[in-house]
Amino acid sequence: MTASSPPPRLAGTAAFVVAVLSVILLGGWLLFGRGESPIQTDLLALLPATERQPLAEDAVERLAHASGDRMVLLVEHADDAVAKQAARDLGRRLAAERVFANVTAELPPFDLRELVAPYLAHRFHLLSDADRESLARADTDPAQALARRLNEPFLAGVGTDLRDDPFGWLQHWLDQQPWNRSPLLPEDDLLTAHQDGRTYVMVIATLRGSAYDDRVQRQALAALARAESATVQTHPGTALLRTGAVFHAAAARTSAERDVHVVGLASTLGIALLLVWTYRSPRPLLLAFLSTAIGVACALTVTLLVFGRIHLLTLVFGAALLGEAVDYSIQYLCARANAGPAWEPARGLRQVRPALLLALATSLLGYALLGLVPFPALRQMACFAMAGMSAACLSVFLLLPALLRRPARRPLALSLVWIARRLQHGAGQLGHGRTAVAAFALALAFALPGWWRLSHDDDIRLLIAPPTELTRQEARIAQIAGVGGGGQFFLVEGDSAEQVLQRGEALEARLRSLAAAGKLDGWLGMAAMLPSLQRQQTDHAALAPLFADRAALLALMTQAGLRAEAAEAYLDAWPGRPLDVAEWLKLPASRPYRYLWMDEGARGLASIVLPQGAFDAVALRAAAEGLPGVSFVDKPTSISALFGRYREYASLWLAAATAAVAAAFAWRYRRAAPRVLVPPLLGIGLTLAALGWLDQPLTLFHWMALMLVLGVGANYAVFLHEGEPHAAHVPGAAYAGVLLSAVTALLSFGLLALSSMPALRHFGITLLLGIGFTALAVPVVRPVREYVPA
Repeated sequence: MTASSPPPRLAGTAAFVVAVLSVILLGGWLLFGRGESPIQTDLLALLPATERQPLAEDAVERLAHASGDRMVLLVEHADDAVAKQAARDLGRRLAAERVFANVTAELPPFDLRELVAPYLAHRFHLLSDADRESLARADTDPAQALARRLNEPFLAGVGTDLRDDPFGWLQHWLDQQPWNRSPLLPEDDLLTAHQDGRTYVMVIATLRGSAYDDRVQRQALAALARAESATVQTHPGTALLRTGAVFHAAAARTSAERDVHVVGLASTLGIALLLVWTYRSPRPLLLAFLSTAIGVACALTVTLLVFGRIHLLTLVFGAALLGEAVDYSIQYLCARANAGPAWEPARGLRQVRPALLLALATSLLGYALLGLVPFPALRQMACFAMAGMSAACLSVFLLLPALLRRPARRPLALSLVWIARRLQHGAGQLGHGRTAVAAFALALAFALPGWWRLSHDDDIRLLIAPPTELTRQEARIAQIAGVGGGGQFFLVEGDSAEQVLQRGEALEARLRSLAAAGKLDGWLGMAAMLPSLQRQQTDHAALAPLFADRAALLALMTQAGLRAEAAEAYLDAWPGRPLDVAEWLKLPASRPYRYLWMDEGARGLASIVLPQGAFDAVALRAAAEGLPGVSFVDKPTSISALFGRYREYASLWLAAATAAVAAAFAWRYRRAAPRVLVPPLLGIGLTLAALGWLDQPLTLFHWMALMLVLGVGANYAVFLHEGEPHAAHVPGAAYAGVLLSAVTALLSFGLLALSSMPALRHFGITLLLGIGFTALAVPVVRPVREYVPA
């Protein structure tokens, strides 16, 4: 080494600082330099793929985003005129806001006949079920059909002109179409529904941007709030129902931001006060937070690099990571405080390095197992934690020794050491002689009934719990307007469009039977809107005998009163042509329903059939059985079943992780290994018992948290076992460091128990109990005094 070159340790510190600054700059660019925010609020992104067919997953995503980047609003009032005027005013106010690209309240002027005209070329291939059955029985009397048609009253909704459809066959088919069966009908140029003496008017606002963009969410919700307030003030008694992805995304963001503030700010403040009280100096606090901040910055950057985006759920979990990442710097700071004037940074590092590396290994093992579960949310959290913990630990090795070259001015707070010494002495008494037997009996008396009371619950709502009021409004909109879909639907697949349509018709035949039996209110599918070519040819063949004698049919129509030129034009339109998928997709009437048809290229062709209203899911599943290419997709049930399977596997993973930790401890501590392994196992056992007493049904998230209890709890046992010989001159000092680490973890992970998201709440409760029990159990089996490093 030349005289001008820096010492190797300082060179390593400089390289580490440069690397950290580079990571922070990269993270800043990934967060703010790529235009759209990478922070994800789409709840669907949290869920795993559960369906066997790729098309089924595509359909789930398509339905979840069917409304696109739109707000669907229903203006409600008891007075019809007030409701309509309020809807016009709301639409006008929303249209004035830049955040909306388009607002539809009043319908643009159009002739309903424009919807019918494209079907005229196909009119002889489209028969209603009743007309098809009548023609098949050969009991159709054209004269009677013509007379009924001529004497029909004025038609509401989409109707055909008499001269284009004198026998009413096309009209009967159109009457079966979803737009003619919708509760929403055009009234005074507004889409209006009437129910229970109240009027509901629909307003649709299309966002100028993504519903999952944070900026768009804030602007759109603020604009809606202003418009709603002004409308209600102008028209008292007006109520507004709403649905759309933007409301779910904003609710998720709001709840996650609240959790970040509660967990992040509260834990930061609590940890700061604790460290200042412990070290009686602000410098150790700043250094501890510096190490933790490096860990969080690296975790954020690595997660964005691996996944491209980061979910708010991960950020909430990351806020809780503060309490564990700070452990490594706490142990180094405690070693410095306990060394007094004899402090040497390099020797202090050698003293804590084995414990920190072993503790990091056990923590990484727990998070690695978390990452093996095929849930995007858990994998992202595991990646964030593993990167953050590794970076925080590395900062202790490469940064803190250069910043803590001088001895500590003050030892650890005497009150903390006194508390630790008293707790350690009392707990130590429980591990010896008759007291140990009595303590074991009491623990068993507490644990056995708790274990007996344990149950499980794998409901998907334990991961995603949308606001109750938003769910209520969406259900009300679906009931009133027939708008909305869900995670339960039929997927009809085929090798060709014709095969898909034929299979859809076979399914709908079964659905009609279920509807007749009261097990299904209705459904929305392609078969009613686009019959298969086979069915259209059958319908055409059923009409052919009537058109075989042109002169007789012409005479019949003219004698009934139809003008000769109109009758001639109608007969000249025969035979027409069938309607195919490509033409149907171009029809104006198909626009709201095109999402039901899936042409995914190499992935295949399929159509979606949506159950409407109340239905029996078991009966629907049975309806799909035995039909080739037809499957009933039940996303909530599929995810719940996956939750259950992995919850069952989780106990095996926990056993495997325990065996791995035991092997590492046996290699490091040999005969003393049980003393280090027993505390986290006691913590896990007592936590399960406490969850039983609290009537907390076990979920996958409880088991994942127990794996972290194993890793974090093992850390405390290692810290005490490794640190006791070096702090023998200050009784209780080593356990004071353990308590300090445990309390910081409780201040962060424990606060997750207050989260608004059930999954994080289960994590928090389990970690709160597990860390607390383990920290108190560590001194029960105290490390041997004659410890000699391996």
